[in-house]
Formats: sequence, C-alpha cells, structure tokens
Amino acid sequence: MSNIAFIGLGNMGLPMATNLVLAGHTVSGFDISDRALAVFRAKGGNSRKALSEAVASADIVISVVRSGGEVMSLYCDEGGVLEFAPPGALLIDCSTIGPQWARAVEAKVSQAGFQMLDAPVAGGQAGAEAAKLTFIVGGEREAFDRAESVLLQMGTKVLYAGASGNGQIAKLCNNLIACVSSAAVSEAFILGKKLGVEYQTMYDIITQSTGQCWTLTHNCPVPGPVPTAPSSRGYMPGFAADLMLKDLQLVASAAEEVGASSPFGAKAVALYRHLSSSGHGAHDWTVVSKVLEEGLPSLEQYD
Repeated sequence: MSNIAFIGLGNMGLPMATNLVLAGHTVSGFDISDRALAVFRAKGGNSRKALSEAVASADIVISVVRSGGEVMSLYCDEGGVLEFAPPGALLIDCSTIGPQWARAVEAKVSQAGFQMLDAPVAGGQAGAEAAKLTFIVGGEREAFDRAESVLLQMGTKVLYAGASGNGQIAKLCNNLIACVSSAAVSEAFILGKKLGVEYQTMYDIITQSTGQCWTLTHNCPVPGPVPTAPSSRGYMPGFAADLMLKDLQLVASAAEEVGASSPFGAKAVALYRHLSSSGHGAHDWTVVSKVLEEGLPSLEQYD
C-alpha cells in the first residue's frame, strides 16, 4: 500500500480519494474547502489544511483541479508540490487542462527531478463514486506502469496514450465526439417525435440500426428510453454542461494551434455557450436535447 496525497476534494476528487482509502492506502487529502476536508475525514481519510502536510511523505501525489493555470501554480509556484514532495514521488494530474498546459507543467516537473503523468478521466461523478472511471494517460511508460495499479483502484480502465500531453489530447477528442454525437441524437429524436414517432419507438429502432452509438445506448439525451441516464432524472449531472464547455474550448484552442479544421467543434462551442448563458450550465451536458426541443436562437452570436 502507498502513502498518497490527494489534492482537490470536489465532486470528482472526493469519491476518487475515498476509493483509495477503501483500497487500503494511507491518503492525505488537501482542499481549500473546510467542508470538503470534513467530509473526507468522515470517510476515513487524513484531512490536511496545509499542502505541505499532505505531500511531505507521499509516494504518489494525485490532483484534480479546474484549469491549467491552477495545475501550474499547484505544482510549480513557491509553496507548491515540488517544494514539499519527497524525492521519487510520482505526480499524477487527473484534471482536463489541454496538452499545452500538461506539457508545460511536465517540463518543469521533469527539470525538478520528478516524473509526472497527465491522466484525465472519463466517466463523470457517477463513475468516480462507483470506481468505474476510465483514465487516459500520457507520460513516460515507466511512470505509467508504476501508476496503473493505483489508478485501477479508482476505475476499470487505464489506457496509455503515449507521451506527455497525449492523455489530454485523447480525452478532448473523445469529448468532441461525445458532444457532437449527443447533439445529433437529440436533433434526430426531436425531429422524429414532431413527425409522429415516440422516443421509445425511435430508440428501439435506432439501437438496431446504423445510428446506434454509445451516446444513445448509455447516455440517451432524451428522457425515457434509458432510465439511468441524466435525461431521465431531470438532467442532474453527471458531468455539467459548463464543464463540457470548458473542454470544448480547450478543443478549439488545440485545433487552432495546429491549424486543424474543426467545424463541428466550433458549432459545439457555440451551442454550449448558449446552454451556459441560458441557465443550463449546472445541468448535465446532455441537456442539449432539452434546449434543442425548446428551439435555438441563431448561434452566430456565440461564435
């Protein structure tokens, strides 16, 4: 068993850290929220009010925060992880921050003599709670091999994407597909219903036809056909639309950097900006179907 420092005890980090406690690790959690620290303590974790206390004896440091700037500051600023982590500690960031940030942080970490993995996750809050996340990992293969068994105690799949930053790239491309797919499924189902075919009938037919896809069968964006989907539970997240917008903006930034054409990605950004500005940002990202059903304004204003 390992001594693990877990930084960021939010909707994703708290259940992830808790699953490591349940697996028998000694886990020291750090968060700026006193409430999060109290909840983690109640679940058997060691809550630390100072970052230095959390990482001082850690074999592995895992973080889940919101942005690339936060990751850079957390690890590399004065008073950050690099200042307090013991030699040989493995650093794993599970935030979704884009390849540019991941590679910039890894370069500084490497210069300081540490190995770091970017390991963004798929599966949302439900996956985190059930220890059924998928980790998409970039970094040195040696570091991946060292991390794999620990990551599998928070998930069911750990996929190696290659060099530093590649985990971010694969995660963002996955989310682009998921968003565009969800919008297309929503559009088709709403059209079918307006023309006289109910959602369940559409589902029964399309799941046996060429339109069948993961978004439809596992996370159906219209209510009814999949009772466990957020759409059938009032679009309670899940994974919030505002967080998906953040990821789509990272997709757009990465595409622009390499000159890649991304017309569907651009429309997805505009669509999710509309979701956010119209009060749906805290709903699950599949709320796109509800917004399409209500009718959209011109999206050009959100480009």
